[in-house]
Amino acid sequence: MIEISHLTKKFDSFTAVDDLSFTVKEGEVLGFLGPNGAGKSTTMKVITGFLSPSSGKVSVDGHDIAEDPIAVKSLIGYLPEGAPSYPDMTTLDFLNFVAEIRGFTGEEKQRRIDKVIDDVELRSVCHKTIDTLSKGFKRRVGLAQAILHDPKVLILDEPTDGLDPNQKHHVRNLIRNLAKDKIVIISTHILEEVSAVCSRAIIIAGGRILADGTPKELESRSNYHGAVSITLSEDFDLRAALADDADVRDIEQVDEQAHRYILLPVSGKQLFAKVSEKSQNGHWPVTEFHLVEGLLEDYFRHVTQDSALVSAVQSKADTSSTTVQQG
Repeated sequence: MIEISHLTKKFDSFTAVDDLSFTVKEGEVLGFLGPNGAGKSTTMKVITGFLSPSSGKVSVDGHDIAEDPIAVKSLIGYLPEGAPSYPDMTTLDFLNFVAEIRGFTGEEKQRRIDKVIDDVELRSVCHKTIDTLSKGFKRRVGLAQAILHDPKVLILDEPTDGLDPNQKHHVRNLIRNLAKDKIVIISTHILEEVSAVCSRAIIIAGGRILADGTPKELESRSNYHGAVSITLSEDFDLRAALADDADVRDIEQVDEQAHRYILLPVSGKQLFAKVSEKSQNGHWPVTEFHLVEGLLEDYFRHVTQDSALVSAVQSKADTSSTTVQQG
């Protein structure tokens, strides 16, 4: 288990992480979300021991990062953003180097290297120098070094950055398989990745937690929860057809040429069955009709924009207070 209690990290007068507390249990894949500058990477660097906290406590599997950093680091596989490597080394040389640093020798070293090369699909670039690899392959080399020692905890900062759709699919499957007996924390800006891979998501901004729940729970808090997406084959006055329906809060035209709309429900109301019946009885020219369970992106924007607004108001209030006191 990872336990973070009242974690704060300051850089001079700037507070990057502000009194953060949460736990992550074995078997969880935690999506760590937030806008740029939210404190995600700083938090991950404190957990891994790359940065010291200004205050608070971080423990991994019962080991305090401040008191027993070597024990903690031995339990963690870390893929930072822009993972450093030795560009003049071949992929195989680099993995050999990492394995030896981790204390593996002989057959055990070779077995582990062979396994990660196959797991991350690096066989075709084993003998190429890292500086000649594409961004996607460099990212996969970084992932290979992070999992080589079969860590109990995986901390991955933008793990699929630079990967093509097929590579993303493969890496996501790999993460899901690895997560069965590990703790995995993923920082990502790709919200579809959270829905695809993560069992839980935390949204932070300004170094503070704004939301914590399963992806489905967070999606259900979006303005689109319970909405209905409808595509028509031709022009049709949808607003007139639904004018007498008090449960329809709004109708958004998503694509004018494709005649695609989203019907937004009044909070707590369900539209799917009612609109489906109306469309059949009224012989609407429907080509596609489905329920929108919620949009994580919409909820993410909602909570982070609200947080930014509150911070701006608070900052203005603090400035005004200081001015009054000085006057």
